[in-house]
Amino acid sequence: MDAVRQNLDLRVHDRVALDEIELYAEMLSAVAAAERPLTIAEIDMVLGVRSDAAGRRELTPQD
Repeated sequence: MDAVRQNLDLRVHDRVALDEIELYAEMLSAVAAAERPLTIAEIDMVLGVRSDAAGRRELTPQD
């Protein structure tokens, strides 16, 4: 096991997992600040999802 730890690069991150953790934290913050359950539209806003005129939902582009 020591040989494996020596070859482990701690600078490598799972970008997808880190992004999911960030979204989860944002959602928890929004829920904690709300005085009532969030609507679907509010959840979409927190997660960066937008709906078009036809009701299709898609991710909002990140800067």
